[in-house]
This record gives sequence, structure tokens and C-alpha cells, in this order.
Amino acid sequence: MTALSIAVAITALIALASGLFAGADPDITLLGMGFLGLLLAEVTRRAAGISAFLRIFVVIFAVEYVLTGAAYILVRIGWWPAGLAETAAPATLPITVAVFGILVFLVALIPVIRQIMELADPYFAAAGIPEGRDFGIGMRRLSSRRLGATLIVILVVINQLQVAINVRLSFFNRDWFNAIQAKDAAAFWSLLFQVFCFWAAVSVISQLVEYYIEAILRIGWRRWLTERYCGLWLNDGSAYRASLAGHAADNPDQRIADDVRSFVDSTYTYSITLLATVTSLVSFSIILWTIPANFTLPGTTISVPGFPFWVALLYSVVGTWLTHIIGRRLIRLDFEKERFEADFRFTLARLREYGEQVALLRGETAEREILGSRFGAVVANFFAIVSRTLKLLIFTQSYFQANVVIPYLIIAPYFFAGKIALGVMTQTAGAFSRVEAALTFFIARYQSLATYKAVVDRLTTFGAAIREAQALGTRPPRIERQPAAGAALTLRGLSLRLPDGREIVRVPQLSFTPGSATLVSGPSGSGKSTLFRAIAGIWPYGQGAIEIPSGAKLMLLPQRPYMPSGSLKTAVTYPSTPDSFGDSPVAEALCRARLDPLTGELSNDANWGQRLSGGEQQRLAIARALLERPDWLFLDEATAALDEKLEGEIYAMLAETLPNTTIVSIGHRTTLLDLHRHHVALQPGPDGVSIPARIGAAERSAAIIQLGPDS
Repeated sequence: MTALSIAVAITALIALASGLFAGADPDITLLGMGFLGLLLAEVTRRAAGISAFLRIFVVIFAVEYVLTGAAYILVRIGWWPAGLAETAAPATLPITVAVFGILVFLVALIPVIRQIMELADPYFAAAGIPEGRDFGIGMRRLSSRRLGATLIVILVVINQLQVAINVRLSFFNRDWFNAIQAKDAAAFWSLLFQVFCFWAAVSVISQLVEYYIEAILRIGWRRWLTERYCGLWLNDGSAYRASLAGHAADNPDQRIADDVRSFVDSTYTYSITLLATVTSLVSFSIILWTIPANFTLPGTTISVPGFPFWVALLYSVVGTWLTHIIGRRLIRLDFEKERFEADFRFTLARLREYGEQVALLRGETAEREILGSRFGAVVANFFAIVSRTLKLLIFTQSYFQANVVIPYLIIAPYFFAGKIALGVMTQTAGAFSRVEAALTFFIARYQSLATYKAVVDRLTTFGAAIREAQALGTRPPRIERQPAAGAALTLRGLSLRLPDGREIVRVPQLSFTPGSATLVSGPSGSGKSTLFRAIAGIWPYGQGAIEIPSGAKLMLLPQRPYMPSGSLKTAVTYPSTPDSFGDSPVAEALCRARLDPLTGELSNDANWGQRLSGGEQQRLAIARALLERPDWLFLDEATAALDEKLEGEIYAMLAETLPNTTIVSIGHRTTLLDLHRHHVALQPGPDGVSIPARIGAAERSAAIIQLGPDS
């Protein structure tokens, strides 16, 4: 950035010097170009501190200023080749790009733009090369940062080329209609074939190239953002912790799948497209300003330079303000719409998942009421959006219908008075329409802007919820996971709390002996499962130390196993990938877990969470443990769905197959006492906080265990 800012400053200083010593009087145009160039040089120098995405635009405009500024200086001092006079840079070009660069820098400081750029910037600052990227354009070896910047530059240049083509066609339109008015057939056909056909072909080709490059940018950007959010959401238990932290991260599936796509598409539209719109505004405003006619205020002799431009500006400013007043409530309504829709989809998905339980309980009536309530919120929000949109459409449609005739109402009196030719009138009307369309950019897109702002807010809150989840348990006092000095797994000074701050478990000191199975018991709600979650490293609320033998592999099987989508082998090998194990060891693990009938279905895809019974799912989880062979296996009522005989067989099989694995169980049957060597009971103290106590052999024989699943 430093080298570029120096180049801009040198160009600006040359313009200033040329303006001061061009003749008897200073050249105001060169002086203005030099002054704006110095501002752009300072902006370029400071651009390293703004958004990575917007910095690309500052760089583009800085480079364009150097090129167009140098070209214009050559024209003014007479060094531009006479044969290339038609290609000479106009004075407005370097001034325009300098203004654009300065405006981009200032826009980057606006709070709402900074909020949007916090979501957009990571892709344009990423140094890595995503795996599997192949766009067929020889850019697979570029980092995301360089690829994104390259595509943005190409798209900006294409959009600026398209604006230049439109300006050229505006002058073609003027000359063509003048030829029609003069009945000049030679000029008519010459303009049609030599000017229009050439530039129309260039326009078509540029639009095809733009479509392809834009598609590459959008899918690459979306893929990167999707992988980023998935990674953050699934990093080190963040998904579980986010659910504990509150509902700021509600419906993460919708945010990752829909909001990321919408964000990428809208950000492109409101950056590249807006830039092209502003470029059109400047270019066609100049045409309006330089129309060769003495415009006066209607009914007076007061001359108003650029009168059509001022009418377009006033008309669009008033229209934009009224559009915002009418439609601003759409932002909140659209935010709520996505939440209501996602809640309704989630309820339907839950009903599909628990269809058997609903049928057994004859809960169809209750489910219809629940679904009706969820969908009722969708309907109410829908009609609120319809009502507000109707009001907005009444105004905007009337506004745009009036656009068709207003420029002619302004220009026609001057045409009928003989002050301008037909071609000038049509060019003026066309330029007016372009300027007015640019100025009403936000009117035409107000509803989509409301949707875009809602998407930005949802992704912002989602990111904040993930950061909050990742921060849980990171600040002292916290639960420290430390390497143990010996082979035992030890808890020291451990205090576990619920998310509301209430203490539920207190462990002064407790060691689990390696090689000896231990049963953990206690009343329902005493914190048994919470204790296991803390040992597994996913419970963030509390403080104390958990000492784990160095290099030990821990595995926890919950009462209700997770069944991923895909083949049976995918479900059995989870959390490893299917190709981590051959079919033979997977089939053997199923046989040992008493699931012999399933060994022939390893490649079959099915909804295994619904197809398998609760007991079969628990035995499938046992098969996972046989494949993973952990050093410590924690069973959180992981055999509760089995009958006592089969449960005993499973424990005996685990002891035989995994002789080096230490098993620690939570259970609710007295028969489990005989399957474990040690027994630890969580007993509520006087303050209601559970404290573990070891139960001796004599006490075990007389103990009545009252256990249940923790909440």
C-alpha cells in the first residue's frame, strides 16, 4: 500500500505543478485533480487499517487514478499522440476515480458497514488454499485472499467497461436520432453497423464473462464461509456449548445453509452492482450537466445550469426518504420471518424423528396443535409483511411509472422551442432515466435491503453466540484439564455448576483406579451425567482440576447414541470415517455387540436412528467402542435399554475384548453392582449439592440404589 500511495502522490503533485505553471492563469481542473489525488494518496496509505474487502476497491481506484491521471496530464501538456485523440482521458475520469476511492474509505468507517465487513473480510484475508477447488480457470493454486481479490478486480473492470459502453451508446442514440430527424440515410446506416453493432457485441461478451466470473466468486466465497461456520460451530463442543449459552444461535442449520448464501449474493449485489450504479450516476450526470441548451426555470428567465440533473436529484432524494419511512419495519419483520419458518421446519423434523413415540402415545392431536401454533406465527408474520409491502409497492410502483414521462415533461418545451434537436432530447431523456435510476437504487431494492440487513443481523448474532460458547470455561476460575502424575484419573477441588450458576456437584478429591471398573450412582438430578460431561471436557460451568493420564484416550457413550446419516458402516465407525476400518473388523465388532443380523447391511443407507430399536442403537454404540479401543470408557446409562441378562453379557464381552480399557458406568440397576469392582455414590449434602462417596463391600451388599437419568 505504501508504494501505491507514493505513486498516487507523485501523480497528484505533477498535476498540481502542471496546473500552477500551465499558463498565465492556473488550470483549475489540474489543481482539483491534484488536490483530490493527495487526499487519495493519504486514503491509500491508511487503507491497510480498513476492511480487507473494501481495501480492494481503494487499490483499484488508486491504480486507475495513476493511469488516467497520467494520461490526462499528457493530454494537457500536449504530449498525447494526435492519432489517438479519440482515446484521450477526459478531465472527469481521474477526478471521478479519486472521489470514489475517498468515498470507499469513508464508507468503511460507518458502523453498519463495519458490521457487514466483519462477516465478509475473513474470506478476503484468508491465506490458505481450500482443498478440492477447481474452477477451470487456472487459479486453483491461488489462496482465497488472492483469488477473491483477483475476481473482484476483474468484475469491477468489467462493470466499468459496461458503463463506458452505455455512455458511448448514449451518444450513438443522440447522433442516430439526429440522423433520423435530418433524414440522413448514410449517417443512419453507418452509425447502426459501425458503432452500434460493434459496441453491442462487446457488451454481450462482457456480460457473459461477468456471469462466469461472478459465479466463480459466489460459489467460492459461499463454500469458504460455509466451511468456516461449520468449523466454528463444530469446534471443540461449540455446538453443545452454544445450546447451553442460550438461543442466540437458534436454528444454526438455517443460518449456515440459507443465510450464508443470501449474504454472499447480497454483498456482491450491494458492492459491485452499487459501484457500477454510482459510476453510471457520475457519467450520465456529466451528460445532463453539459447538454447544450440554456435551461431556465419554468415560467421564468432564470438560467439553471444542469437543470435536468437537479430535477433528477431532488426527485430521487424525496422518493428515497419516503420509501424508507414506509418500509423500514420490513427489516424487523424479515428477521422474524426466518426465525418463525425455521422453528416450523424444526418442529416438522422432530415429528418425523419421533413418529413412533407420537403414534404410541396417540399424540397426533397435541402435535397438530403444536404445529398449528408454529405455523400460526408464520402466517401472522406473513400478513404483516404483506400489509407493509403493499404500502411500499403503492408508492414505489407509482414512483417508477412517473419516471417514464418526467424527463420528457422537462425537455419537451425546449425541443418544441427549437433549442435542442430530437437526438439531444432522447439523449437527455435517456441520461435522466439513468441518473434517476442510479439515485433511486435503494428505492428499487428497499425490500431486499431489509432482507439483507436481517441476514447480516442473524449471522452476526450467530457468530457472537459461537464466540460466547467458545469463551465458556476459558476464564479463571475454570475447570482445568491437566496431565496426571500417575495412571489414575483424578478429580481435585472440582465444583460443577448449572448455567444459572447453581452448584450441583462438589468433589474434594476422587480417583478412578485404572483397570478396575467403577459404578457411579446417585438420585436422579444429582449430577452424574454432568460429572461425566466435565470429565469428557465439554461442560464449561465450574472450577477445579481434572487430571487425565498422559496420552490416554477417553470415550463417552451416552444413553441415546447419535446416528449419523449414511450407511450402516458410517454409523458404526462414527466418530471415525468409514474408510478408517475395513469391513471385517466392523462386522466382527457388530457380532461381539450381539448385532449379527446387521453384518450384511454395512453398505446400506437408511435412517438408522428410526430403524434400530433403542437397545440395538446402544449395542451399535458398544461396537464403536470396540473399534476405537479407548483407554477409558465412560458409559452414561449406555446399556439401560438392554435386559439384565444381555447387559451382563455385554459387560463380560467388554472386559474380555478390551482388557486394557477402564470402564466407568452410570447405571440404574442393582445388578450392575456385581459387574463393577468399585462403587461411588453421589449423595446430596445439607446444602443440596451432591458429593461423591465410596461405598465399601459391606455397604454395597445392602445398598438400595435409586438412580435415574440426569437432566
